[in-house]
Amino acid sequence: MAITQAMCTSFKTDLFNKEQDLDTDTIKIALYTSSATLGAATTAYTTTNEISGTGYTAGGVALTNSTVAASGTTAYVDFDNPEWTSATFTARGALIYNDTTAGDKSVAVLDFGGDFTVSSGTFRIVFPAPGAAAIIRID
Repeated sequence: MAITQAMCTSFKTDLFNKEQDLDTDTIKIALYTSSATLGAATTAYTTTNEISGTGYTAGGVALTNSTVAASGTTAYVDFDNPEWTSATFTARGALIYNDTTAGDKSVAVLDFGGDFTVSSGTFRIVFPAPGAAAIIRID
């Protein structure tokens, strides 16, 4: 079992088929344990090996303030950094997915590179700056 950072292959196909709109759809991020198997082949949100704990609700949180733009030849989408407050849990990775589409289609998998634990505090994922380093981009 492993979490491998990737833009999901099905998401790339969905873009060409006009099935996902990151500017207007509800995009969410869910957290997972080190027992999860997530990567480029992930096609949809799953509860299998999703974390549980104080301050976390299954399905994760909605990503807010989406901005779709371009920087040079790179198109990207940016969101505010998601966070969970008054939280106590451990997470190894995350799945960004589209809660508007039928079947909660996947967008991208994040590998944190190790377990991160929060105890009665705020768990925040800090996305890279918008532009060529954005978390979701097409170069």
